[in-house]
Amino acid sequence: MRKGAPWLKATLLQCAWAAARTKGSYFQAQFPRLMRRRGSKKAACAVAASILTTAYHMLRNGPLYQDFGADHFHRNNMTAQTNRLVKRLHDLGYTVELSTRAA
Repeated sequence: MRKGAPWLKATLLQCAWAAARTKGSYFQAQFPRLMRRRGSKKAACAVAASILTTAYHMLRNGPLYQDFGADHFHRNNMTAQTNRLVKRLHDLGYTVELSTRAA
């Protein structure tokens, strides 16, 4: 969010702060991930930019908004996290055998 209407930027930031506190949403999951690295104000700006991008694509292409959910990042990174942890245990000298849990 660089140049543009100042009222739009202020509105998007207010929406970002509200979205960061909405339980079970993609933006609520995105905010703390960014906040740890950048700080809360820059994370809010990043969430506002994501909201703007989402609104643009909705207006351009016409689809309804479908939230990815709060576990979006966890679902996408599960395989990578598994591989990273197995490698870490292997580096520590452990032999690891993976199997799925029976429900």
